[in-house]
Amino acid sequence: MELNDARTQHTPLPPPRAPFHLPTWATAPRPQAPPGIYRQHHTPYDPRAAGDGETAAGPLLLRAALNLVVAVVLYPYVVELEVVLVQAVGLGRQLTSALANPLALLLGAVAAVLLIWAFGRMGRWREVGRRFLLPLVSHTVTDVPPEPEDVPVVDVWAELRPAGEAVRRLEGEQVGDVDYVRLHQAWRSVGADAAGRQEFAAQVGSRGAAACAHPSEQRDLPGGRRARHDLMVRQVRLGTAQDVPKNPATHRSAGFALEPALLGTSLLAVGPAGTGKTAALARPVAEALCLQALAGAACAVVVGASDADLGPDDWYDVVIAPGDPSAPYGLDLYGAAPNPDEAAARLADALLPDELAPRAESARTSMQQVVGPFRAAYGRYPGVRELRGLLAGDRDGWAELAEQLQKSGRRPEFEADLQQRERMHGRVDDPGALLADRLALLDRPALAPGFSGGPDAKPAFAMRALEHPLRVRVKLPERSHPEAARMLSRLLLGQFTQAAADRGDRELFAGLVLDDATAAVDAQTIRGIQRLRGANAGVVLLLRTLSDLPEALRAPLFGAVGNRMAFPGIAPWDGRLFSEAWGTHLVRETAVTHTPDTSGGTMRRAGRLVRKALSGTTAQTESVTTRDVERHRWSPSDLAHALPSGHAVVSLTSVTGEQVPPLLVDLRH
Repeated sequence: MELNDARTQHTPLPPPRAPFHLPTWATAPRPQAPPGIYRQHHTPYDPRAAGDGETAAGPLLLRAALNLVVAVVLYPYVVELEVVLVQAVGLGRQLTSALANPLALLLGAVAAVLLIWAFGRMGRWREVGRRFLLPLVSHTVTDVPPEPEDVPVVDVWAELRPAGEAVRRLEGEQVGDVDYVRLHQAWRSVGADAAGRQEFAAQVGSRGAAACAHPSEQRDLPGGRRARHDLMVRQVRLGTAQDVPKNPATHRSAGFALEPALLGTSLLAVGPAGTGKTAALARPVAEALCLQALAGAACAVVVGASDADLGPDDWYDVVIAPGDPSAPYGLDLYGAAPNPDEAAARLADALLPDELAPRAESARTSMQQVVGPFRAAYGRYPGVRELRGLLAGDRDGWAELAEQLQKSGRRPEFEADLQQRERMHGRVDDPGALLADRLALLDRPALAPGFSGGPDAKPAFAMRALEHPLRVRVKLPERSHPEAARMLSRLLLGQFTQAAADRGDRELFAGLVLDDATAAVDAQTIRGIQRLRGANAGVVLLLRTLSDLPEALRAPLFGAVGNRMAFPGIAPWDGRLFSEAWGTHLVRETAVTHTPDTSGGTMRRAGRLVRKALSGTTAQTESVTTRDVERHRWSPSDLAHALPSGHAVVSLTSVTGEQVPPLLVDLRH
């Protein structure tokens, strides 16, 4: 979590959006491009136009001019030589006038062709013409204005025409990009189902552009957008890749964007507070996911401190704020998991701090010995206070649970669990007492109503709802209950990775943005993140420094995510992990060696001795060696000290395996 990122970075608000014109937006060119490039109005990279590997303009023009001068000077001599050769073999008479004699004209043309061929190749005249003369000719302005071209009329609703006459209503309405994408998404989901097509047509006929709307009935984000989005290809533009040698030529000066195809491999961003992680990354990605949810293509879970700038509450369908009495929703600690053992294990992992990780397995078992029997007896999961009492050894609670199990007829199945829990109670190594102490941090008067299970509990959000286009904002109480906030962040990340991977319908992209993942990362969640690549889901994790993580988790975390982002001011030891992950590349290096000149005979050596006596310098020879050497793409020192403010270095990997080496990106434009 990064406090006051927007204020610290002084990110200017974008100018007001121009009036939206649907045909212009829908027909805008979006050429295919490598991952990370904002495709709308993008000009594909052309190596010839860019001049990659070409000689600089100055030396090229100088060489061409010198070859031209030499060719002009040699022309009369070449012609004279040809005349002599022709007369010597007796093929021509006396050649006195080049203008009157056709043979002389032919010899002059042959000489010109030979000189142009020879000196044109050496002077690279063809390249000079392509680079300098052709652009001048193509940009020449004539007095005759060009004739206007007929612009073909494009039917932006062509795909929906099979729905019938109802589509005509859309032509006369103000339709936004969210409406356009949502309607097409709904039409594609119908497929060839005749009943579904009729229902779609009826909705469009009665509601127009508001048909098939999101359950919130919102057709855009309240309060406007801060980032630039292209919902047609589901991209959000974050900045501009800089025109520097370290960047691949295909990305230089191109817009930098993220999309689900990249977020599906998850993203890790590291940078100290104040460098813009929240304002330049977390908020735009949250904004993009919320827009895509309104278009029926994604579901978003955004987690951060209550004062983190992750968008207003009006952006979200569910706002969970433990500790805030006015928050309308609570959180299901078990994620509505159908398997009680799975839910109990995930909750136990979230309760334990990093330093107690070695006791995780026994803690999971103890939690399962309570949660499973309770759900079998009551048909629901225990609330925080009920669970705390059973783990702490509440005899009355155990007796009531055993009685209820007997009434339900399922006591034999869980009797062994209860007996084992009773035997462990009171022992020094009893994890139940530890779990009860950790649950006490959540069992506070301000926090208890925010969790399911109690009589005063609020309607609870369960992570199993990721199959619907929901927008969820979780505000963690980092100021009032910091340790509880850390436990909840671990729980939410664990629930998300499990629920996203277990979805039956993976058509929607599921995205989680975690503004401070310091306490949320453990070995279980890292394994869960790896499974998200094939589940149409991904997470965005923000960290202040990797030093906050146990050393054993740093390398596995780097291997689990496909996108890595370094912000200015990271520590050198953090930069070392980025540098190692990004690897090396071949760089052509030139070495100049100076050695004393010992060549020549007696006179030359005597001359060098006189020169040394008079000038005090020794004559030297210079040798130049060029070789290819391996160098880090970005060294730890560069990442720690050379990154300018408002920039970041990011490497990308798409779900299809395409990779983009580290890019230096200006996040301010």
